[in-house]
Amino acid sequence: MRKNSVKNRKINDEVRRVLAQIISGGIKDPRISPMTSVLVAEVAPDLKTCKVWVSVYGDEQKKKDTMAGLTSAAGFIRGELARRVNLRNTPQLQFILDDSIAYGVEMSRKIDEVIAADQRVEEMREEEYTE
Repeated sequence: MRKNSVKNRKINDEVRRVLAQIISGGIKDPRISPMTSVLVAEVAPDLKTCKVWVSVYGDEQKKKDTMAGLTSAAGFIRGELARRVNLRNTPQLQFILDDSIAYGVEMSRKIDEVIAADQRVEEMREEEYTE
């Protein structure tokens, strides 16, 4: 099975969907933030490993705690994944923190600030011309 085959994409999508359900509703570890999103699950073609990119909304401490909680619950999560998804092998899970959503929000905020400053400058120029 090639890495970008249709079969592999379907497996990745199904694993991502099931992991999101497990993390949001099946884990009782208080370290794991309720604002945790599974962005991407990339299962290796041999189904031995799976890299899971997660995003956590909150400060750095909340992100560290969530990653520690996910790492310690990896065995439980893998067992639930095996129960819910019928795969030949259930992959070992490796959780990776992805800050792309927070980065995107920050960039959007900065763009809005620049646009607002640009509008203020434009308004000041218009006032100078009308006087």
